[in-house]
Amino acid sequence: MRHEDQAVELPASPFEPDARLRRRERIAYLRIVKLLAPPVRQPRATGRAPVLLVPGFLSGDWSMAPLGRFLRRRGNATFGSGFRFNAGCTEELVHRLERRLDAVATRTGRPVAIVGQSRGGTLARLVVTRRPELVAALVTLGSPIVDPLAAAPDVLRQIEWLVRVNRAGRPWLLTEDCVRGECATWVRRTLAEPFPPQVPYTAVYSRSDGIVDWRACLDPAAEHVEVHTSHNGMGSHRTTYRIIENRLAALDRS
Repeated sequence: MRHEDQAVELPASPFEPDARLRRRERIAYLRIVKLLAPPVRQPRATGRAPVLLVPGFLSGDWSMAPLGRFLRRRGNATFGSGFRFNAGCTEELVHRLERRLDAVATRTGRPVAIVGQSRGGTLARLVVTRRPELVAALVTLGSPIVDPLAAAPDVLRQIEWLVRVNRAGRPWLLTEDCVRGECATWVRRTLAEPFPPQVPYTAVYSRSDGIVDWRACLDPAAEHVEVHTSHNGMGSHRTTYRIIENRLAALDRS
């Protein structure tokens, strides 16, 4: 048997959403596509915090466009992560995101608020631990910080497939090391480190999440805020917008 054909053994997740939640997630994903529209121009200097938006697993910056339009209309300059397809090695993506954060902070001349959805929030959480001086606040949306693999079986199968394709010669995709090697160990160890107390941190979660086990989103270091929406719809939900707006308003006042 060729090495790339060998099965990738991932730990089984006890989280298994029912058919209703899975169907809701598919509809929510299609709704994101419908929400795509011409971008809103960057606002003129308003004194409001710049925001770095980080997309979720198997998504790109395009998926954060609805939230970006909302924030720009509010007066916050927004910046993409530079990820066309969030499916690469975790440690490599963290380094890329750190460089992007540094570039945005340098360009705007002030610390940056970060909003990350799903895996994007996990990557952002790792970056904040490394560079807290560059971060004004962190908001994660359905991000499995407590257990990065606490996801639905369909998602675990996608991870297995990416690892197998990586073995077959696609080095830019998720590696086995990220799942159960040194990279995975580094991620878990870093996520367990004390979170910088000077950075306001809000973890948004939903008990109706059909992709990630909502309990894995409850990082002890964060303020927990529940919304009633799907996983895929969280980044374009009205209540989520209000939560993010309120957290950014606190930065405007500081």
